[in-house]
Amino acid sequence: MNFREIPRREFLAASAMAVTAIAAPSWVTVGGRLAPGEARGAMYGMIAKITTVSGKRDEFIAILLHGIGDMPGCLSYVVAKDASDTDAIWVSEVWDSKASHDASLSLPSVKDAMAKGRPMIAGFSNNVATEPVGGVGLPKRK
Repeated sequence: MNFREIPRREFLAASAMAVTAIAAPSWVTVGGRLAPGEARGAMYGMIAKITTVSGKRDEFIAILLHGIGDMPGCLSYVVAKDASDTDAIWVSEVWDSKASHDASLSLPSVKDAMAKGRPMIAGFSNNVATEPVGGVGLPKRK
């Protein structure tokens, strides 16, 4: 499947894995900055394989990683090169809630990343939603 054959909804869902989310109740203010606190409710995760146009993987990765230092609501965001496919990457995210993830679709930074990255995407596969239950760096569940 090439990029132009990808349904819009699937594209938006997978692309949203790339950038920011909004502040959510599981984040608290510490010294004027947001920091993870005790999580409430179910976390939301996404894992997807994105195949880029040949030779565009590193440029696409740079777009995904731009500005990830300030992503309230996103607890974990990992972009990894596929070890056996020079045009593929894996994106794995954990959000404090599905609402934070969904709201991120309307943020200017997400829209900008989608516009810049869209021409570099050849296709999506293995796009799955998960419900993370814990792990290194994730908040303790009540």
